Amino acid sequence: MMVALDGTIVAIANPAIQQDLGASLADVQWITNGYMLALAVSLITAGKLGDRFGHRQTFLIGIAGFAAASAAIGLSDSVTLVIVFRVLQGLFGALLMPAALGLLRATFPAEKLNMAIGIWGMVIGASTAGGPILGGVLVEHVSWQSVFFINVPVGVLALLFGLVILRDHRAENAPKSFDIGGIVLLSQAMFCLIWALIKGAEWGWGDWKTLGFLGAALVLFLVFALSQKNVREPLIPLAMFRSVPLSAGVVLMVLMAFAFMGGLFFVTFYLQNVHGMSPVDSGLHLLPLTGMMIVGSPLAGVAITRFGPRVPLVGGMVSVAIAMFGMSQLSVSTGTLTMSLWFGLLGFGLAPVMVGATEVIVGNAPMELSGVAGGLQQAAMQVGGSLGTAVLGAVMAARVDAKLEGNWKAAELPPVDPAQLDQASAAIKVGMPPIAPGTPPEIAAKITDVAHDTFVSGMSAAFLVAGIVAVVAALVATVTKRGANAEAGMGAGHI
Repeated sequence: MMVALDGTIVAIANPAIQQDLGASLADVQWITNGYMLALAVSLITAGKLGDRFGHRQTFLIGIAGFAAASAAIGLSDSVTLVIVFRVLQGLFGALLMPAALGLLRATFPAEKLNMAIGIWGMVIGASTAGGPILGGVLVEHVSWQSVFFINVPVGVLALLFGLVILRDHRAENAPKSFDIGGIVLLSQAMFCLIWALIKGAEWGWGDWKTLGFLGAALVLFLVFALSQKNVREPLIPLAMFRSVPLSAGVVLMVLMAFAFMGGLFFVTFYLQNVHGMSPVDSGLHLLPLTGMMIVGSPLAGVAITRFGPRVPLVGGMVSVAIAMFGMSQLSVSTGTLTMSLWFGLLGFGLAPVMVGATEVIVGNAPMELSGVAGGLQQAAMQVGGSLGTAVLGAVMAARVDAKLEGNWKAAELPPVDPAQLDQASAAIKVGMPPIAPGTPPEIAAKITDVAHDTFVSGMSAAFLVAGIVAVVAALVATVTKRGANAEAGMGAGHI
């Protein structure tokens, strides 16, 4: 919960941090980017650490480190310290996530594993979607520091329960060594990929820096793959990917996160900047999404146990696609009921995909590689989310740039030069009307209408692309099947 929550809750706190610590826009971006980079780069390596030393140990270290880093952020009096401790937060968070899945896999037998993953998925989904609600309440009524301090009591409770409840499960043929070269290559490749996706919108997707980082990522991934063939105990045995269901599960997780995280990025701007809602109100409007994920994830676990993952996964991605196509029809005047319908359908579709794809990845990996499989699952989500935000952001930007000048002229607004139009476009891409101080009310109203209509047009294009990606994901889901190694779990009696 702590890791997923901190992926979205901090966005609400950023403006208050910026004002309180006198941070620049670049500093504030690093508060989020530093966390994302540290988390994404470290996930698979962290999973390997769990396979080598035991998931209980890495889980407990992750909890303690995450809570301590959170407290340090809240006590920081400079933005530099906030960024440094956010990076540490990401590193400790990377220890937590694969270890959690490794513990579930080792603890529960095949017939109970899907329900366990269903409850895990419920917590992840609810925390991700609930971050803006909790963040809004804390920032509005307490302070930005409270967004981080809240992790301390949660971490202490989790650590105490973990020490008492969790058992140390080790696979008989667990890895005994580390592929240091592979860790360095994979970490560099992941960094280059995520960094390019983060900075692409700012630099431009055709800029040499963006293309350079993407090219470097591709080369490093290829070198990493080749290096894994010559190592006695590779970081990621490539034989894992001979399993078509496991490979399909990884691709499915990327595509699901692409549509979900990329789409959710625009929804917050739509609710707050177009409909004028507060952070708390916008979070409350997302309750149908959160609620359906909370209710749907355990139910998905039951359905997947009974029928296998294929039908729930295909049905889930079809529901996501329908929701995305429906959300592409949202307008400036769309009411709460219609929004709730599409948000609820999105949550209903996401629940079986989160649970099923995780089971397909972790369940089709050998027990001694359950941590690596958990790291793959989480890394796929991070890559998919970053890719979705980047690609859909580019689609949105292109649509706004294409429509803005025509909409401006059609509204008979005073002409502006290209530089002013570019400035207006930057504001409109997040749903903000570019109204200068002293603008007459009737002109301000027209600018607001143009800004909101143009933003919604761009958002609609982005949701259409997300819907198409969800259709492709539904096709990928047709080749998934129940985890071939799921029966390797040690049984619920070993908790």
